[in-house]
This record gives sequence, C-alpha cells and structure tokens, in this order.
Amino acid sequence: MPRAAGETTEPDEAARIHARRWLVLAVVSGSLLLCGTDLTVLHVAVPRMSRELEPSPAQLLWIVDVYSLTLAALLVTCGTLGDRIGRRRMVLSGFFTFGLASTACAFSATTAQLIAARAALGVGAAMIMASTVAIIRVVFTDDRERAVAIGIWTAAHSVGATIGPLVGGIVTERWGWGAVFLINVPVIVVILAVGAKVIPESRNPLPRRWDVASVALSVTGLAGVVYALKQAGEHAGVDGVILATAAGGALLLFVFVRRQRRIPEPLLDFSLFRERRFTTATLCVIGCFGSYVALLFFLTQWLQQVGGYSPLRAGLALMPLAGANAVGAVTAPWAANRWGNRWALTAALALFAAAMAVIALTGDTGRYGALLVPLLCAGYGAGIVMTLGADSIMSAAQPERSGEAAAIQETSFELGSGLGVAVLGTVLTAAYRTGLPSVPGLGGDERATAEKSYAAVEELAPHLPARTADALLQAGRHAYDRGFTAVTTIAALGLAGTALLAALMLRPRPADE
Repeated sequence: MPRAAGETTEPDEAARIHARRWLVLAVVSGSLLLCGTDLTVLHVAVPRMSRELEPSPAQLLWIVDVYSLTLAALLVTCGTLGDRIGRRRMVLSGFFTFGLASTACAFSATTAQLIAARAALGVGAAMIMASTVAIIRVVFTDDRERAVAIGIWTAAHSVGATIGPLVGGIVTERWGWGAVFLINVPVIVVILAVGAKVIPESRNPLPRRWDVASVALSVTGLAGVVYALKQAGEHAGVDGVILATAAGGALLLFVFVRRQRRIPEPLLDFSLFRERRFTTATLCVIGCFGSYVALLFFLTQWLQQVGGYSPLRAGLALMPLAGANAVGAVTAPWAANRWGNRWALTAALALFAAAMAVIALTGDTGRYGALLVPLLCAGYGAGIVMTLGADSIMSAAQPERSGEAAAIQETSFELGSGLGVAVLGTVLTAAYRTGLPSVPGLGGDERATAEKSYAAVEELAPHLPARTADALLQAGRHAYDRGFTAVTTIAALGLAGTALLAALMLRPRPADE
C-alpha cells in the first residue's frame, strides 16, 4: 500500500507509530474538541462580559467572530506551511499558541485586548486544525481504521461547538466570563505534554510554495469587507469611509482570486468551483453553519437580555437545539440512503428554514414551550445539512484532489460561522438602533447611549427616574425583539433560497444518471 507523503519508512519507528495511533487520535481529537468549544463557549458569557468591558455593537461582533474569521483565513495557509516545516512542529506550536491566547483572553481588561487575544486564539486553532488530518493520515495506514479516525476527529469539533454554550453557562455563573477561557489551559498543558511524546513528525517532501502575497491579500481583504459591514450596522447607514473600506476589501479579494487562478501553486485552488455540485455544496455548508452558529449566539443573548435567563439556564435552553443537531448528523447517512443526497439535503435545508420562520413569528422569550419544537427542527435539519454538505463537497471533487477539497470543506465551516455572525449581527444592530422608540424624559446623550445596545440600556436604566427607566427598558426589549425577528426572518429566507439552489444544482452528472 502506498504510504502518506512524509511518512517514515523505518520499520521500528513505523511499529512505534502504529502502536500509538489511538493515543495520537485522542490528542488531536481533544484539541479539536477545544477548538469547537471556543467557537460557541463565549455566547452565554457575552451579557456579563459586556457589562464589564462595555464594547460597542461592532466591537462585540468582533469579539465573537474574529476567532472563526481568523481561523478560516489561515487554515489553508497553515496547512501549506505545516507540509513544509513539519506537521508535528506546526500542531505543537498551535497547542502552545492556543494556551497562551486562552490565558490572554481570560485576563483581558479592555475590549481591544480581548479582540486581539481572540484573534490569536484563531491563529492557534488554525495551526492545530490544519495539521491534524495530515497527522491522522500518517499514523493510520489501514483504510478502514483511517475512516473511523477521521470520523471521530470530525465529530470532536462538532461536539465541542454543541456543548460550548452549556459549558460557558456553567463556568460563567460560578466563576465569571474570563473563566470560559481558563478551562482550556490545563487541558492544553496535558495535550501538549502527551502530544510532544507521541505525535510523529512528518512533512511533504515536495511541499507547495508558501505564497505570502496570497496570504496577505486574503486576510486583509476579508478583514476590510467584514469591518465595513459591522460599521454599517453600528451606524445604521454608510458613509464615505465605510464605502471605501468595503470597496478596498472587495478589490483585494478580487485580486486574490485572480492570483490563485494564475500562479502554478495556488493557496486555494478555485478551479474546483467549476464543478457546480462542489460549489453548491460549499454554499449550502456556509449558509447552514453560518445560520446555525448565529442562531446559537443571538438566541443566547435574547434569552438572557430580554428573557432574563441566567447564563446556565440559557445554556440549558439551547441543549434541545444542540442535541437535535447531533441526532441529525448521526441519521444523515440513513436519510441520504433513503432519499438520495440531493433530496435529503434539500429537505433538511427547507426544514431549517421553516423552523427559523416559526421562531421569527413566535418572537417571545416568555414562550419557551412554543420555541421548543422549531428549535428541535432547526437543530435536526442543520445536523443533516452539515454532514451531507461536507460529504457532497468531498464526493464532487476528483479522488486525487481530496486534500484540496477537505481544506475548502473545513474553511467553509469556519467562514460560514464568522460571516453568519457578522452579517446577521449587523442586521440585528441596525434593526435595534432604528427600531428603538422614543422615550419621554430621555435626553439626547442618554438616547445615544441607549442606541448602542440593550446592555447599554440596562446599564443606563438605574441612573434614570423610575418611570423613564421602565419606559426605556420596555422600549429596549421591543427594539431587541424586532432585531431578533429581523435576523431569523432573513436567515429563513436565505436558507429557503439555499434549499432551492440545492434542489436545482445538485443533480447527478449525466454519466451517473
């Protein structure tokens, strides 16, 4: 059987690697569990963190999604670099970076410090995720064992993202918001110590060229577009600076795409997107995972800030959504075997869209019982889409390009998460600001403060006369409800459009029909 690129050929060393293969899997899967947890663990801690750091709406969105955006932007880059310098070195450096960044997040005293630390956390996660699949391919030489190992590795990230809100709620309620990051540190110390002993070194003997210009273009362009988007939401409009930033970011991304099409060893091979099924499946994953993570985030804020839920209660309230998501992922192969990948994916997207529409129509945190069924449907549909969408991406690519397809698949999940929170968060901010009713007795400066966020309303209310405070709190709840309804409505429409796209574009190739 041909061996993986960079795999050692010494018999004794190969035997030692084979004997430790499941321990290596435990190490890399444990690290992926942490990466997934950090995607959502902060969600329930946001209200308490907002009261201490007082971020603006745009800064709050940066705190939440700079992690996933950084991870998405650097995933392919770190994979290429790991092939060159050694995957063991890359993943161990990622563990170390992740642990340091977690500590920095926990002890951040300002919003800027927390945003920078979260970005560093994304860098560490990218270093980890980019190398672990290649390491698994090296240590698992048996095809059947490798398939099981990659399945466990994939599930670890999903489980982490699923339990994140509950873990965050438990920790925040007892020890404060900073502790949601400190829980990473002892786990990373153990993973680093064990990983240094058991993970073998491997590298690609013919690595691709590491194109620094492509890295700079992609990261800067994405940051410019997202920054402009968030500023537009915070100011409920656009100005010359916002338009210039958006145009500059879009231009850099355009240049990045053109460069990838022209250079012999692109950072991201866009020729894969010529296959309509590959492109459609990627869009389905981005839209679905973006909507799912955004629902987790905004529903958590809604339940706590408007519904008065504690962090722990909010985390528990999301467990039906998370549990149904896990069930959907497990039963996705059965659905695909019964109805085919195309129609199972289309039905799951339609179910998710319908659930979001019902949540938008419910619009009342005091009626959690009415939210339960649509939450179960949303989670179940999303679980199926994530599994079958990822499978469609891989099956649409030629076998010899499976590595490149896998990199795009991982990037699509992280990019979907970051863009979902960024886009829908901008919608919520703009809807809240424009929907805040006038409050008698509220001065101009006080009005400007209240327009920042509902957290700002809660901070301002105790300093106002009782009647004005009550009216302001009621107005703030109304505006936040309106924003949440706008978010879920737009997400429902986007998912419905994606379902239609899947039905039309995921047709089998003529040769397969």
